[in-house]
Amino acid sequence: MENITERNKKILSREKTALLIIDIQEKILAVMQNPDEVIKNTIKLIKGFKVLNIPIFYTEQYPKGLGQTSLPLLKELEGLSPIQKMSFSCSGAGNFFTRLKDNNVSQVVIAGIESHVCVQQTALDLVANGFQADVIADAISSRKESDYKFAIERMRSNGIEITSTEAVLFELLNICGTEEFKEISRIVK
Repeated sequence: MENITERNKKILSREKTALLIIDIQEKILAVMQNPDEVIKNTIKLIKGFKVLNIPIFYTEQYPKGLGQTSLPLLKELEGLSPIQKMSFSCSGAGNFFTRLKDNNVSQVVIAGIESHVCVQQTALDLVANGFQADVIADAISSRKESDYKFAIERMRSNGIEITSTEAVLFELLNICGTEEFKEISRIVK
């Protein structure tokens, strides 16, 4: 029997992945479904991506009106600058997609709000531009539960990977028994 070592191309690879946090801003977060879960899981993602030394980007939609990124996230994102945007999709945030390609990123893990607007439009545009988009179902939200559900359904039917915080972190980790594994295990608890 021969040894099969081929892995699915959709499995995230550290060398090709980046985290994108979309518009988790103070003034809009308060009206989202499950805001505490979104913050908690996004912090886990940030901490995990730092442990794994994977690039992190975050956007702010019209900060003059919607305020800055939520304070607990800003503490974790120290040293990074927000990408300001007026468009719903991050494809309209200057040369952001080009920056990703220039850094050999082809897989983008997405957390943020709102599921059916900025998250969905960005994920669809990423796929249209040759990226793999992995949306973290437990780190996105909308004002209405129905909008969240329809967004998940539409994204899934358009080739976007729908996954969870813990699944992504262990996928990127790939193996157990390392210091990184111990750190990630502490983060997800």
